Amino acid sequence: MTTQILLNLLIAFVWMLLNESWNIVIFGMGYAIGFFIILSMRRFFPEPFYGRKIIFIFKLFSLFIIELLKSCVVVIRQVTRPKLNIQPGIFRSETVLKSDFEITLLSTLLTLTPGSVVMEIDPEAGVMFIHAMDVTEFRNSITKTKRKFEKAIIEVMR
Repeated sequence: MTTQILLNLLIAFVWMLLNESWNIVIFGMGYAIGFFIILSMRRFFPEPFYGRKIIFIFKLFSLFIIELLKSCVVVIRQVTRPKLNIQPGIFRSETVLKSDFEITLLSTLLTLTPGSVVMEIDPEAGVMFIHAMDVTEFRNSITKTKRKFEKAIIEVMR
């Protein structure tokens, strides 16, 4: 994947030299041309095409934005009620992720969504302890969100 990116940057740089113009638009055009050249020659590279990783990273980022907006609406609804009717609590959740970076990314994404905080992680057992603002309402939604994030992280990392 690294060789493909470097080759794409080299093609973009050569494109700038051939056009005798040093600006970002010409570089972007060269990068796009290089992207399609590498896409058409992907069978000659031993590793998979790097464009797939970009798509998976964009998918993970958009999933995070969507889940963040959903949880913000839920938290706003909880906070603006006349009577605060929440039951905070801690629950245990298992993860299928193995590497430290994957688990850290998952816990960061879960912590950034309002209403939940990852308190402790046991990477050997694959267990996370999560504090939720309202356990009765958030437990199922956090578990569903965690599964979505795990699937997207696995797509990006492997």
